[in-house]
Amino acid sequence: MTFSNFYKKTREDRINILKEEQIISNESADKLLNNQTLDVNIAGKMAENHIGTFALPFGVVNNFIVNNKPYTIPMVTEEPSVIAACNNAAKTIGKSGGFSADILDRKMIGQVALYDVENIDLALENLQREGTSLLKLANEAHPSIVKRGGGACDISHEIINFEDTSFLVVYLTVDVKEAMGANILNTMLEAIKPTLETLTNGTALMGILSNYATKSLVKATCTIDVSTLNKDILEARNIAHKISLASKLAQADVYRATTHNKGIFNGIDAIVIASGNDWRAVEAACHAYAVKDNKYRGLATWNFDKNSDKLNGELTLPMPVASVGGSIGLNDTVKIAHEIMNNPDAKTLATIIVSVGLAQNFAALKALVSVGIQQGHMKLHAKSLAMLAGANESEADIVAKKLTQEKHINLATAQQILETIR
Repeated sequence: MTFSNFYKKTREDRINILKEEQIISNESADKLLNNQTLDVNIAGKMAENHIGTFALPFGVVNNFIVNNKPYTIPMVTEEPSVIAACNNAAKTIGKSGGFSADILDRKMIGQVALYDVENIDLALENLQREGTSLLKLANEAHPSIVKRGGGACDISHEIINFEDTSFLVVYLTVDVKEAMGANILNTMLEAIKPTLETLTNGTALMGILSNYATKSLVKATCTIDVSTLNKDILEARNIAHKISLASKLAQADVYRATTHNKGIFNGIDAIVIASGNDWRAVEAACHAYAVKDNKYRGLATWNFDKNSDKLNGELTLPMPVASVGGSIGLNDTVKIAHEIMNNPDAKTLATIIVSVGLAQNFAALKALVSVGIQQGHMKLHAKSLAMLAGANESEADIVAKKLTQEKHINLATAQQILETIR
């Protein structure tokens, strides 16, 4: 593919390359060239009190390999260094074969919480006896998902005590296929709620999807040849060793774990937003998963095998994303983002997203334990400072280049440089 020095090309050239490589259609290329985004009238139907649309930078990472297949990754982010870091990680890890990713499960969970249950033992007995009937009732409430091969497939319950209150919580597990599943779950839960009240002789507090998507787990791994980390093999081994140590620190220290995970979501949020999925649901699920052992830990782990000179990375996350529904079919830019990835199904999209999270974590750790995070970050941030200082398009690159050579890379310095070149 003709992606050499892609970051140095103009926006128009990048779009044309994507078109020439048949990653996007002529129609999509025209929409990108004309910066055609969400129609303001459609936006008005998507949100209350609508006053306009809000734009963010939309970029891509090329040659990102997942399960031996190269992808172009769409990313929406205001952070200057995110796409550059992901791109560098993709190049390094791609030299060792890229990422492997597996779907551990692909279902969603909803819950009906009941209280004031008079006879718990009798209620549990009734629930056990009527489990099959409850699943049938749930599926009758949403026949279209059943026709697509999905539907309610399991029902369970748990007694939860807190302070002076006991809850009987009924969990419904549903195969939602290509959808994220919120509407499907909520419809089914509302349908079984009256019957649950009858069976338990209790009162339903609520019926709602849970965003803690522990039955939608995706695991991404990579094995990096240490020699690709630095030309000096001793320094390469030192970097790999430090990345492994940084991984351990993120397991032990909540302050480091929080920043470790934030770096992961620099990449994950960028592609989830681009794909039109609910980044808030993804964040909620993953941060809850980070504390599954009753201690908040780093989500990605790295281990340096000294005998084989391999650095092994792993990231397992709940990834409740969809390829259809929501705003995916309404927003032209979102549709283009899916096209850029060759319109993956929900499972494939989930594997791509988790792999991006692992790539982003690798890029951050490698920078932190070697040159430091600020070197690359501030170089890219300099362009933003140049524009903030008032530089026009022709001046911005000049100011940014001079700014990176200064001791203090800040707005005041950018303004001084701008004054000298005008």
